[in-house]
Amino acid sequence: MYLYILGLLAYWLAYRWYKEKERVTNKEDKYVYITGCDTGFGHLLVRHLDTLGFSVIAGCYTEKGEDELKKITSDRLTTVHLDVTDSESVSKAAALIQTLVGQKGLWALVNNAGVGQPSGPTDWLTIDDYKSMLAVNLCGVIDVTLSVLPLIKKARGRVVNVASVFGRITPFGGPYCVSKYGVEAFNDSLRINTAPFGIKVACIEPGLFKTNVTDTGLMNNTLRRLWDRLPQDVKDDYGPDFLEDSLKILDQRFAMITDGDLMKVVGCMEHAISAVHPRTRYSPGWDAKFFWLPVSYMPSCIADIIFRTILPEVTPKVSSL
Repeated sequence: MYLYILGLLAYWLAYRWYKEKERVTNKEDKYVYITGCDTGFGHLLVRHLDTLGFSVIAGCYTEKGEDELKKITSDRLTTVHLDVTDSESVSKAAALIQTLVGQKGLWALVNNAGVGQPSGPTDWLTIDDYKSMLAVNLCGVIDVTLSVLPLIKKARGRVVNVASVFGRITPFGGPYCVSKYGVEAFNDSLRINTAPFGIKVACIEPGLFKTNVTDTGLMNNTLRRLWDRLPQDVKDDYGPDFLEDSLKILDQRFAMITDGDLMKVVGCMEHAISAVHPRTRYSPGWDAKFFWLPVSYMPSCIADIIFRTILPEVTPKVSSL
């Protein structure tokens, strides 16, 4: 019985591998619009797709980001200033893209722009902290997608949304997981609604990689800033050692589990763009595949115990209240 199951699994894996090898043709005629290209995954994806022959439109937040990409890519690249939290900026970029792609339409959109701060215990935060991150990570994804969706319909193209494994499971407080859960929901609804138009929608759910989102220096600064503005009674709830203990554990654990090979994520993005038969979801990173996703299917009571075991030193001293 087990041999039959193993045989079927091996057959399915071989079939999937063969099916997913096929790539689209005429790449030079296909335009790909990417947000958040100043650094990290977006920056590397622009360079990678450029070498493959795609016509890339890179949305950058800074002039420095635009200039750096222009220096190291071909003349097929087009850069555009883009602030995904500003609908006027999003509309201007969409108008430029419409002029570029013409009747061909837009082959792919990659919603890569995102931020990871502020993050911290929920009762350290205000509604404005949530709004600032949701504006980038969720509302920006929706706004950019809607701005170019008619062009993607013309090309019967793709939308690739960068969520996170933390769009499936929540091991820490703050708006990051909230925003990524929202991306997952938008991704699923978009996939269902646009399937009749021949559009494929994929979701990238990376684990922990060494990017600005997981920069422990930024995290430490944010946590200190949040701590400093807390009322004294909230500080007393957590205890005087809580902040320093948290920062030590944060540095140790992130140094152990963050992956420095960003091309694992870029490779998934490229496959979602260029494969004839892309996957619905991609989970790059060993931690995403073998830890976070399995834990996400466990009952919440068990998952909570696992998270408390991972970060035992940063549990508030609630017994003293």
